[in-house]
Amino acid sequence: MNVLISGASGMVGTALSEALKAERHRVTILTRGNAGEGQVFWDPLKGALDSAALTGIDAVVHLAGENIAGRWTASKKKAIRDSRILGTQTLSNALLNMNTPPKVMICASAIGYYGNRGDEMLTESSAAGTGFLPEVCKDWEAASAAVEKAGIRRVLLRIGVILSTKGGALAKMLTPFKMGVGGVIGSGTQYMSWISLNDVIGAILFALNNQTLSGPVNLVAPNAATNREFTKTLGKVLGRPTIFPMPAFAAKLLFGEMANDLLLGSTRVKPERLAQAGYAFMDPQLEEAFEAVVDNIEAAIQG
Repeated sequence: MNVLISGASGMVGTALSEALKAERHRVTILTRGNAGEGQVFWDPLKGALDSAALTGIDAVVHLAGENIAGRWTASKKKAIRDSRILGTQTLSNALLNMNTPPKVMICASAIGYYGNRGDEMLTESSAAGTGFLPEVCKDWEAASAAVEKAGIRRVLLRIGVILSTKGGALAKMLTPFKMGVGGVIGSGTQYMSWISLNDVIGAILFALNNQTLSGPVNLVAPNAATNREFTKTLGKVLGRPTIFPMPAFAAKLLFGEMANDLLLGSTRVKPERLAQAGYAFMDPQLEEAFEAVVDNIEAAIQG
């Protein structure tokens, strides 16, 4: 299978490329630089992508998007939105213009779709929330809807907090632990729906090959944790104290609007469709998931 990947240089894209090659699949990468062997040039914001260059592509995994971490200034929010919506539209239009389009398009989305929902259990059938992230996610998912007219099976991965030292939220959380000042954020009662990087890649490979899987798919482990549970479990596995909380006002002062959505908001998500399709999680429990990457975490802390 020849798999086209956008966002291939990111944490998930890099791991996915390695996994596909290990299974002897061919990987083609979308790049904004000069395209070499196994690469195709695109300019996602300007709508530039030559459909003819995609000939022979069997499947697409679309992961590209501006990192949402950092203070959400007006320019940052525009970059977050444009990179997702315009990039998805560019790729979708190119696929629609192919003589022989790929069989499947897997698009990244996020559990930010649901917004801050307290302890409500959320499945793929739950309504979207309100606010910046839910609006971005709704438009992000809608931007690829047209490919279904070409008979392309479309899978929308609503991804949770990824556990990996190679990037994402966990890598950033290590900083206070290096100083021995890790702790609960805000009340600690807000839910964090997490997933190991192993299961992110496993689920993508599963979705590529499972013909019955389409539409929204929650990419989270079966057991969401509160921020307090998440923090205490990480501290236990690392043997580090977790006695220095970050009050809500401090989080808002440091991170602005992002703090409300990503640090203090509560999103309790269940992977209902993956479970129904028969996906077997490799890391379903939080403590075991942390332990699976503990060597990398220790190396990161020592570094």
